[in-house]
Amino acid sequence: MNVVNKFLSLYFAPRISAIEHFKREPHKVQWKQYAKLVEAGAKTAIGREKGLYKGMPYSEFRKRMPVMEYADFAPYSDRIRQGEKSVTWPRPVGWFCKSSGTTGSVSKFIPLTKQGLKDSHMRGPLDVAAIYTKLYPNGKAFLGRMLTLGGSKKLEKSGDTIPVGDLSSVLIDNTPAIGSRFRTPSKDIALLADFDEKVQRICQTAPAQDVRAFSGVPSWNLVMMQRILEYTGKDNLLEVWPNMELFVHGGMSFKPYKAQYQRLFPSENMKYLETYNASEGFFGIAEEPYTDEMLLMLDYNCFYEFLPTDALGDYSKVVPLEGVEVGKNYALIITSSNGLWRYLIGDTISFTQTTPYKFRFTGRTKLFVNAFGEEVIIDNAESAIEMASKATGAEVKEFTMAPIFMGDIEGHNAKGAHEWVISFYREPESVEQFTIELDNAMQQVNSDYAVKRNNNFTLLMPTVTVVKRGTFEELLRKEGRLGGQIKIPRLSGERTYVEKLKAFAKEHEGEY
Repeated sequence: MNVVNKFLSLYFAPRISAIEHFKREPHKVQWKQYAKLVEAGAKTAIGREKGLYKGMPYSEFRKRMPVMEYADFAPYSDRIRQGEKSVTWPRPVGWFCKSSGTTGSVSKFIPLTKQGLKDSHMRGPLDVAAIYTKLYPNGKAFLGRMLTLGGSKKLEKSGDTIPVGDLSSVLIDNTPAIGSRFRTPSKDIALLADFDEKVQRICQTAPAQDVRAFSGVPSWNLVMMQRILEYTGKDNLLEVWPNMELFVHGGMSFKPYKAQYQRLFPSENMKYLETYNASEGFFGIAEEPYTDEMLLMLDYNCFYEFLPTDALGDYSKVVPLEGVEVGKNYALIITSSNGLWRYLIGDTISFTQTTPYKFRFTGRTKLFVNAFGEEVIIDNAESAIEMASKATGAEVKEFTMAPIFMGDIEGHNAKGAHEWVISFYREPESVEQFTIELDNAMQQVNSDYAVKRNNNFTLLMPTVTVVKRGTFEELLRKEGRLGGQIKIPRLSGERTYVEKLKAFAKEHEGEY
């Protein structure tokens, strides 16, 4: 073990001990978080409005404090942005994270306090380093530079005092000076608003540096990595960065991109570590590479609650941590030191075990397809795409899916189907065979879909519409939404996005 790794192991030892503690005593740690948050909340406007007080029992808390979606929280957010103090947290809000979410969604302004930044968003990356150092005491990921793509929006001003930016911009802007020495690109490049200009500047500067790790959203990092490969003229990126060892990814599933990254970094020594970080907080870290099973981080000054997705809207079904069941799908509700109270963030997870509490990200509460009772969630779709790709030797670059409604298929007024619009990095020899494999995979991962497909009972064979590689990105570029935290909607219960995408592909055929 080299000197740097010895220092890191000693430095992170207390934190590893704390993580082991909350793994052993999860409920004790969570109720301690709850007590601290309620005591702080009693000093706020929302706390006085809802009657919070120090020592309030959880049973009373859930009666007085309603579960809130963004529409419910927005009036409090507006009051903070207009300069009112101690609205939802007794300490000042330092920033607002502008969360655009999936393509076409309305921007949300999520408060980020200095305490919340320290408790969650900044602690998460440090815990990633701690866990990785424990896993690989002789690893070399932290002996060079970390490449961070970051968001595509500048830090802007909201009202008179509080800056607004996407989360990655806020984090980059608040990275300690010593951390900046080990990160690339420089802050002026990382915070460029124009995604294409930023990637071009990274292409010009990063290949000459000793980059050993990178982090961020898989989709946009893939765009950047492919540009770097083109810029350098190398066969793969290990020829650019021979010491590359680690990709810390989050923000979306890694499944659709795994094969492409393995092609770019053809080495068994390359490791991929999943995290779950969002504008609302940093919630999970995989304790080993190559898995989407993550440890729920229980001591980030965040109190978790969970609503079964089959009971969305019925908040009487909300349970605390000890009430969850393995294998059940839940919508995540958080109360945190960012001043969010029983906030339904819109993400869904499923626990894989409870000793310790580990989970998988499964999707979004509003991004699913249930036009025919099939209840398809993002996790189903991404698993099926991965399985079909493996079976046919294809590599999918981007995809989206929406229903074809009953009455829209000639000769089948009482039946519907799914339409998948896909751009391939490597097309299958037969799109027809890919479609068959995709259908079979969907039946394997979703029993409700299988029932509806049995003998074409309600659902007919899906349709796969292939669009040219780059179509998804070019549509985003046209709309001025390329890069950053923008996510392509994988699923939609209506056809607006699919039809817009197909029309764009037809109109611009042959242009890119």
